[in-house]
Amino acid sequence: MTKIFGHRGASKECPENTMISFQRAYEIGVHGIETDVQLSKDGIPVIIHDESVNRTTNGKGYIKNLTINEIKALDAGSWFSNVFRNETIPTLEELLHWIYTKPLLLNIELKNNRFAYEGLEKKVYDLVCAYGMKERTIISSFNHYSLVRMREIDDMIDIAPLYSSGIYEPWHYAKSLGARSVHPKFRSLPPYILEGFHFNQINVRPYTVNNKKWLMYFLDWKVDAIITDKPDLALSLLNGFIPPPKSFLHMVYNKLTGK
Repeated sequence: MTKIFGHRGASKECPENTMISFQRAYEIGVHGIETDVQLSKDGIPVIIHDESVNRTTNGKGYIKNLTINEIKALDAGSWFSNVFRNETIPTLEELLHWIYTKPLLLNIELKNNRFAYEGLEKKVYDLVCAYGMKERTIISSFNHYSLVRMREIDDMIDIAPLYSSGIYEPWHYAKSLGARSVHPKFRSLPPYILEGFHFNQINVRPYTVNNKKWLMYFLDWKVDAIITDKPDLALSLLNGFIPPPKSFLHMVYNKLTGK
């Protein structure tokens, strides 16, 4: 069955990457949480998408230049709505402490493609293991060197390269990294690519799928998971899903892409 991951939690209903956003996604019924991790000035893994706090808090500056105390003092909710005033940026440990007792998968994106956070992989790995979450965690990144470093730490943990454009026979590339999963941008997955992944037994979790027609396309293909800002919509479609014939899937893709 295709699993549904809440992208930064329930980010259409709550301020992204906050504990209330993760809680709401859990209430909706997601199978997993997708989130982003960076390091504070004092080396604490914190959950935020942007390299700076400018967009999603009342502060300014780069995460790498702020201590954990400075980060925790910021309001990470009011930018979204006054209802969420005084929501804070969580640490990775806060999220792990909350999630490890729940039947959820966790996708941690290492946000180190702009700034090289030294030791990020080991810090994240140690925390994941400390909470017994290794078997339920996928580590993804646009920085594929970082994924190789994670693979060197543990050759069993699930790593998934993120990518946004066409890679020739990407299942071979995934295997070259030691990855058994990929997280491609949703528009980069025509039928022949999905067939290649399925044949080569590579897990496919497209991001960020919010359109009903695209959601149905990936449900039709029985991808392993869908990462979405609209988990409520994705779950409603999943629960009423009836598989179509494969010939229909090719026609759907051609219509979606205008071919």
